[in-house]
Amino acid sequence: MNDNNKIAIIGAGIAGMSAGIYAQMNGYQSIIFEKHNLPGGLCTSWKRKDYTFDGCIQWLTGSAPGTSLFGMWQELGAVQGRMMVNHDELFRIEGADGKNLILYTNMDRLERHLKELAPEDSSLISHFIRAVRAIANFNPPLPKAPELRNVWDQLRAQISMLSLMPSLKDYSKLSISDFAQKFKNPFLRQAFPLMFFDMGDFPVTALLGTLAFMHTHRSGYPIGGSLQLARAIEKRYRDLGGQIYYKSPVKNVLIEDHRAVGLELEDGSVHHVNRVISTADGRWTIFDLLKGTYLNETITDYYKNLPLYPPVVLVSFGINRDLSQEPHAVYCHLDNPLDIASKNEYWLGIRHYGFDPTLTKPGKSIVSVEILTEYAYWKELSRNRAQYDEEKKRIADRIIAILEHRFPGISDQIEVVDVATPVTFERYTGTWQGSFMGWKTAAGVPRIQKTKTLPGLSNFYMAGMWVEPTGGLPSAAKSGRDVIQIICHEDKKKFFTSIC
Repeated sequence: MNDNNKIAIIGAGIAGMSAGIYAQMNGYQSIIFEKHNLPGGLCTSWKRKDYTFDGCIQWLTGSAPGTSLFGMWQELGAVQGRMMVNHDELFRIEGADGKNLILYTNMDRLERHLKELAPEDSSLISHFIRAVRAIANFNPPLPKAPELRNVWDQLRAQISMLSLMPSLKDYSKLSISDFAQKFKNPFLRQAFPLMFFDMGDFPVTALLGTLAFMHTHRSGYPIGGSLQLARAIEKRYRDLGGQIYYKSPVKNVLIEDHRAVGLELEDGSVHHVNRVISTADGRWTIFDLLKGTYLNETITDYYKNLPLYPPVVLVSFGINRDLSQEPHAVYCHLDNPLDIASKNEYWLGIRHYGFDPTLTKPGKSIVSVEILTEYAYWKELSRNRAQYDEEKKRIADRIIAILEHRFPGISDQIEVVDVATPVTFERYTGTWQGSFMGWKTAAGVPRIQKTKTLPGLSNFYMAGMWVEPTGGLPSAAKSGRDVIQIICHEDKKKFFTSIC
């Protein structure tokens, strides 16, 4: 390979390794520089004594044949030989009055259950389930990179969507909270806004799509969790001849005549390449690494005004007790709210991982609680380490008391407590304000496709959640794929993929 084929990639997250894999497939020589000592970025897990706590995957969209996303995961080596768990329930919502809403992943079962809870809403429920089924039967091919689509590509995409229009026309601009208000049943009005991480402004279409993939068993949980999935993708990259250097933070992009020609690392080493791809945090890339030199009004506006997915406090427990027979995910109503960052939480999501035997020893369990929170509160608190640690302990103790109420005796069986805040995720991954999926998706807000290049700077590209209109692992992986499509197009090469 000659020097014109060399590509340097910043970040060994899912987007960075995806870009590296497709670069290797297409005859480029790539090298990845990662500041952490692990692959995956936000797709990660960490070990505490006998327990492996997972910080990312609850399900993997495209985990089984029947969707074009599965083909992409095969190209990345993520799903081959990996057992997937397809849950019978997405989660349960346990109301204050003893009523339970069970979000079954089988639509026949879910429809019966919802109509038993709210017979007065039978017509609305039937319409909702029909929309899920319509999406479940829809399987478009994986599209080209948006930057390469022509008029005919756009027209074909619009035509392919026509079959969905009758089912989705009433949902396209509707939030989950707005949809909930259509129910006559008061419990369903209360429960439905909780159905997507307690973000009521999320589009109903996102919930419809999630249920559709789960109904067809194409959104399973990969046994081994997030880090093992990232390790599989890392292996695929290395098998294709790619190189990763860990603990190698990047200091500068080398630029000549407004053209990226290499990288300088914090250790002073210099690496000359033909192209540079940053899959690191978008704000850091543009405003720190490149010092805000290559900007326009549109990009400035993104980082000034667009809302982010809120960060989370993730509290994880290692418990010497087998909880595998309990529902794996529940939302519990709290009579006494949990106060976090001056906000009262009246619902608490509790999840256990008893379905994954690789995460702890037999007879033991992992329980996690994920709470949306405010970055600024935790950033300010972290300036005083004693107060920061005290607040983490207060929250953990309060959650332990809630768990004790639901699982009597459990407080004496807790062996490990781990609290990760937005500052934790920021420190380990560099993600802006600890946001776990970048730009927030909300009903009625146009999904803006961000550019993967910067004005005035050639041979430099960006991939990852900060250049995508939606977050999540599939978007990150596809953005890495898209960047290499763009590079192949620039070099007048046919884009090539293979499955190991």
